[in-house]
Amino acid sequence: MSFLEHKKVDDVKLYINGEFVDAHNAAYFDNLNPFTNQVTNRVAEGDKADIEKAVKAADDAFQTSWGRMKQKERMTYIDRIADLIDEEVEEIAVLESLDSGLPISQTRKMIARAAENFRFYSRMVQSRMHGEAYAVDDEFINYTVYKPLGAVGLITPWNAPFMLTTWKVAPALATGNTVILKPAELSPLSANKLAQIIDKAELPKGVFNVVHGFGETAGDALVKSEKVKAISFTGETTTGKTIIKNSADSLKKTSMELGGKSPLIVFDDADFERALDATVWGIFSFNGERCTANSRVFLHKDIKEKFVAALKDRVEKIKIGDPMDTSTQLGPLINKGHFDKVTRYIEIAKEEGCEVVQGTVPEKIKSGNFVPPTLLLDAKNKMRVSQEEIFGPVLAVIEFETEEEVVQMANDVDYGLAGYVWTNDIKRAHRVAQNVDSGMLWINAQNVRDLRIPFGGMKASGMGREGGHFAILEFYSEPKAIHVAMGDHHIPQFGK
Repeated sequence: MSFLEHKKVDDVKLYINGEFVDAHNAAYFDNLNPFTNQVTNRVAEGDKADIEKAVKAADDAFQTSWGRMKQKERMTYIDRIADLIDEEVEEIAVLESLDSGLPISQTRKMIARAAENFRFYSRMVQSRMHGEAYAVDDEFINYTVYKPLGAVGLITPWNAPFMLTTWKVAPALATGNTVILKPAELSPLSANKLAQIIDKAELPKGVFNVVHGFGETAGDALVKSEKVKAISFTGETTTGKTIIKNSADSLKKTSMELGGKSPLIVFDDADFERALDATVWGIFSFNGERCTANSRVFLHKDIKEKFVAALKDRVEKIKIGDPMDTSTQLGPLINKGHFDKVTRYIEIAKEEGCEVVQGTVPEKIKSGNFVPPTLLLDAKNKMRVSQEEIFGPVLAVIEFETEEEVVQMANDVDYGLAGYVWTNDIKRAHRVAQNVDSGMLWINAQNVRDLRIPFGGMKASGMGREGGHFAILEFYSEPKAIHVAMGDHHIPQFGK
């Protein structure tokens, strides 16, 4: 089914205190289809007043229902959400493709994983959300408990929006917090579908709220709200810095998953075909719009010529087309503004001396925001195209000779989110993995994530970690220490 044949998509409202409502000022904005650049539907434009209503609803729900609910009862709701997602996988996948331009074959897999996010945190909270106890000289018992924070704000991105949103919503709700979600304005459809699913799961009113709108208004108000106890943000680094500054006045917790310029290092003894598969998948899946994309590939000089020839062959054969076509491997970028940014970087690459090799966008789909898979050959690590996050299907190819040289180049960048090493020398693999500045690193593997493992980066790629028990114990809850005297211990008697 093509986009043009797809049924009409209803307009999207805000979801506040268990009801789908218009923004207080009745404003709407157009949601554009990245494949056709035509209007898909209209979206209610929330602002500060709507955020304040949502925050009040979330805070009230935390104080009266969700925050006081027994864990076992809360988990029945979390499991019900997962079951309802399973029933709606196909529709959510279509909505995700409509919004983002991601190929339907990829969005189907993402949505199936989203249901597991809820089941995983149901299991994790029940098995791991417990404290510690210590006896002290037969006089005291000290123990810890973990308490939810209250109303938390989640600001989510437009790339893989449903999956990335559930990464945050699932642990936030499972630990007993209430949520105000501010989705990216460029991808509202699946966030609205999540609200419909949670409404169908019959969570108490106010536990989950969605305010669509823009970062400068709705997002800013959410970050600055005194009643919001934490902000989890995934997005661009400059925006993340602003959020941290604006969170300081209310001393709220922040978790920042920001940009990346991740290296993929291929040594001359690597499994050639597997390294090639991983390189191509890691930069051209998700339309290249992924924070962990291996946007810099470092090739040992002895295999560079052969590897580049293979990359050229792959780039020519990647299927570019309608995201609703199951054979499509690369779809359009999210909007015209981002298309212009990515194509400008390709021009910069030419100015900096790179040879640019690209696939071909079919003439019949050129009305979409298509950037073909692109190789920037003979790149140098100091070039802008090797230093700045492009966030598109663009791969800078850089030569290296020694282990020390490639580690230095891999680290000579502002970012530190992910990294990839391909070599059959396991000692070298571990050395490089431990010496590359990144929050996550894969050895002889593509970007396959275990939900139990912390997700996050260092340097300009962010601060804090989510995932596994790091989310439920370190971010979405606070430890409380309780000290109990077991007898009449000595107390100094001042002034007696």
